[in-house]
Amino acid sequence: QVQLVESGGGLVQAGGSLRLSCAASGRTFSRNAMGWFRQAPGKEREFVAAIKWSGSNTNYADSVKGRFTISRDNTKNTVYLQMNSLKPEDTAVYYCATDRMELRLRVSQDQYDYRYWGQGTQVTVSS
Repeated sequence: QVQLVESGGGLVQAGGSLRLSCAASGRTFSRNAMGWFRQAPGKEREFVAAIKWSGSNTNYADSVKGRFTISRDNTKNTVYLQMNSLKPEDTAVYYCATDRMELRLRVSQDQYDYRYWGQGTQVTVSS
């Protein structure tokens, strides 16, 4: 049974930092891109960042470019999201997900390209 478990969320002041982790179990995802998405109250889920299966390419939403960094450790089947210079508008539940296709050439922003999802971790940024 595949499981994705996010951790590292919490309450932080504006300008602060958090590091999210997403540990996968049940199978290896070293051949699948992994991504982070978020959903704020009353809003649609949106793309945040994704990383190619090899770690060689990344993709970021414009709203987080320069502030967030995605990385992965395939030996641990884990993906990370380092979030710096946090803003109140970053407040949301953050979800990690795995690409449904192995060895995809591009790094997708489309949530429908992702198959397995975690349950989410809350990030709250106070002003």
